[in-house]
Amino acid sequence: MPQIRAFRALRYDPKAVGDMNLITCPPYDVIGPDMQRTLLARHPLNAVRLDLPEIQPGEEPDDRYRRAARMLAGWRVDGTLRKEPSPCIYVYEQIYKVPGSRRVRTQRGFFARLRLEDLTAGSGVLPHERTLSAPKEDRYKLLNATGVNTSPVVGLFDDRRGKSVKALAALAAGPADTDVTDDDGVRHRLWAVPENGPESERVSLVLDAARRKWITIADGHHRYETALRYRDERRANKTGEADPPFEYVMMLFLETTGQKLTVLPTHRIVKGLGEEGVHDLMNHAQWLFDVQPVAQRADLEAAFASVDKAPGGEGRFGLWTRNGGALLSARRDAFAVSLTRGGAALRRLDVTLLQVALDRLCGIDAAAIAAGRLAYSKSVADALDWVDESRDGADAAFLLDPTPVAEIAAVAADGDVMPQKSTYFYPKALTGLLINPHEW
Repeated sequence: MPQIRAFRALRYDPKAVGDMNLITCPPYDVIGPDMQRTLLARHPLNAVRLDLPEIQPGEEPDDRYRRAARMLAGWRVDGTLRKEPSPCIYVYEQIYKVPGSRRVRTQRGFFARLRLEDLTAGSGVLPHERTLSAPKEDRYKLLNATGVNTSPVVGLFDDRRGKSVKALAALAAGPADTDVTDDDGVRHRLWAVPENGPESERVSLVLDAARRKWITIADGHHRYETALRYRDERRANKTGEADPPFEYVMMLFLETTGQKLTVLPTHRIVKGLGEEGVHDLMNHAQWLFDVQPVAQRADLEAAFASVDKAPGGEGRFGLWTRNGGALLSARRDAFAVSLTRGGAALRRLDVTLLQVALDRLCGIDAAAIAAGRLAYSKSVADALDWVDESRDGADAAFLLDPTPVAEIAAVAADGDVMPQKSTYFYPKALTGLLINPHEW
């Protein structure tokens, strides 16, 4: 079972940095070039300088990692960053509006250290997606230079008794140590709770609940696998240290049964079909789906606008072309002949069904995807705009419902991995609230 423990984080000193809203940032993998420039200009101490350092004129590409390490060391010396005096768990609350609706949701979890385990059969840590080599190399170079985790891995655990959810709510009842609102209007609050302080009983309850079963990685697969590589290379150096900190990674733990988590779908845009390909797609969709024609774009937008309205996992899709569209309901018996790999959980996923449909109806197989025949968008309106504007040769858009959290955990428990771009947990954990140094 997973080994989880409190730790002494590095945190910005509000007296040194002033407005904490100016120094946090999203995780590196959702920061584009324009956002990076905005964050760099926002404050000289913004955490993007550590988590996603820019390449400066005249530098070699790897110089940015060494510069981040020097900056980190300088901020520790001058008091910008201070180390927690005693091991804590860090209770974390996010209050946000569910995209496409008026519903406001509160999500709570906690930051702690998770002892790294290889992602093999029998592990207490389960992945649900494949990783790419380029992001892992980038994260490794940063980790190797700085010796810290700047952003957390996000893990899911199951506490059906509900005791950890109640304990986290009680720990979050008082004034927060950090309280910031990000550019999307999400409010983030953080409480440092000492492991051996007045709330030690609740801390133990929360930790024990998360340790009881396996942890499913929800977000941060690249960071986790990078931490494994770093651990293995440090082990090879034979430091002789007992239970060294590099055996752990910083994780945000979220309970999945006592609170509603939000997963956003990623819609698919198909490029390069041409008029004949679009005609065949519309005519042949009935091979796999019950088809309800939709003439107006607004009808599809309304049907898929809110991730809260549809439970997901029901084989429902939207299809849009410049010749109109349709609501599609999968006939699972028609897919059966093509679903030959993976367990039952993987085979019933909407994203798996769509992968089959793209191959059979559009000729979009793995090689075509690698060649760039698909584009992706979190926004329904943006996905439809791709088609209406013929952007980059876009001819059709498939809209999806979100993947249920229980299905993600089921796929991971079967030892399977989901297709790329299957899940997007929202909201993201802010970078800059905590840094995990590989030291005690």
